[in-house]
Amino acid sequence: MPAYAVAHLRQVDFGPDIVAYLQRIDATLDPYGGRFVVHGGPVEVIEGGFSADLIMIEFPDRENARAWYASPEYQAILRLRTDHSTGDVFLVEGVPQGYRGVDILKKLPHATA
Repeated sequence: MPAYAVAHLRQVDFGPDIVAYLQRIDATLDPYGGRFVVHGGPVEVIEGGFSADLIMIEFPDRENARAWYASPEYQAILRLRTDHSTGDVFLVEGVPQGYRGVDILKKLPHATA
């Protein structure tokens, strides 16, 4: 099942270190099957408020996502981002092909699908 590394960056001090990070990150993703599916860009807010950059990187599964984040290659560039940005980063699993919204009820106690 696909997994995603998601970054919600509220502040980025765009300078030489961020440029170096961006120039090097793609090579760290390749061995783990990672690819950008969202990388900043304008957000059209239709409910609530959102004022940040959103980045999503897809991996074949959670194991590859974890291995990428822990890899020596990514850890070598991580501080280039973390020293110059503020936000949250997390891993989340996707859902299988054909998944429907009602399927979540199967996972909830006392819910009926």
